[in-house]
Amino acid sequence: MPLTTTRALVDRAAARGEAVVAFNVITLEHVEAVLDGVRGTGRPVILQISENAVAYHGGRPEPLAAAAARCAEQSEVEAALHLDHVTDEGLLHRAADAGFSSAMFDAARLPYAANVQATRRAADWAHRNGLWLEAELGEVGGKDGRPPLDAHAPGARTDPAEAVRYVAETGVDALAVAVGSSHAMTSRDAVLDHGLLAGLRAALEVPLVLHGSSGVPDGELGRAIRAGIAKVNIGTALNVALTAAVREHLDRHPDGVDPRRYLDAGRTAMAAAAARLAQAVAQATQVPPAPAATA
Repeated sequence: MPLTTTRALVDRAAARGEAVVAFNVITLEHVEAVLDGVRGTGRPVILQISENAVAYHGGRPEPLAAAAARCAEQSEVEAALHLDHVTDEGLLHRAADAGFSSAMFDAARLPYAANVQATRRAADWAHRNGLWLEAELGEVGGKDGRPPLDAHAPGARTDPAEAVRYVAETGVDALAVAVGSSHAMTSRDAVLDHGLLAGLRAALEVPLVLHGSSGVPDGELGRAIRAGIAKVNIGTALNVALTAAVREHLDRHPDGVDPRRYLDAGRTAMAAAAARLAQAVAQATQVPPAPAATA
């Protein structure tokens, strides 16, 4: 199926009160696993390649992006390609030629004024080149090995009034909000600030994005989507599944040297994880039945 755009998927999800799931991919096995897992759910997907993944591939976004696009085109899944957590403007400026329809520009660690200036410049460039741009206000901690921010640390949560001003000043198309999730969580026990999320949804007209969703349990995730989250980012959950499967395979086959054997196990595990998480996102807007009345 031909690639679609992130804008089309997010706008459609937001209009329906749903969310589109976005998986971060690092290798070809990640791409294949996500497309295979999501296919059975009948849901669309956003394939995300982060700046860190680009660095892993020698600073070149084009090879993995081209492979992801080709895999998507040969699948039955409606998919878009997104460049995630970009801090380097030079990399951002390669996004359109590399086949991405969108990018997330991450200036969240900068002071507010510097964040606005850098993000405004990024948004202007993105719009001139036909890209949809996401940004972050507040800080969803846990990236690059840094510990997550304390929930009450300055800047750890997105302030609704500041968010309204930020969106107006930068012209971004979507906003990643800090409401209690954290990147790189390997346990699913994050507790979100649903009151804050409701305030952000009421204050803002752009779609809201939840980063660090690997650590958010299904119930919390469902509440967040029903409250207005339109894009759900997941990455670490795939890596947890991959690593566990590879470890198990090598433990059972200590003399094995063919990477196809253990990578196949890892790819299968990631596909199962992607299917389960995509289904959880799809079901989030389905209202659970009311408990039966007691006599």
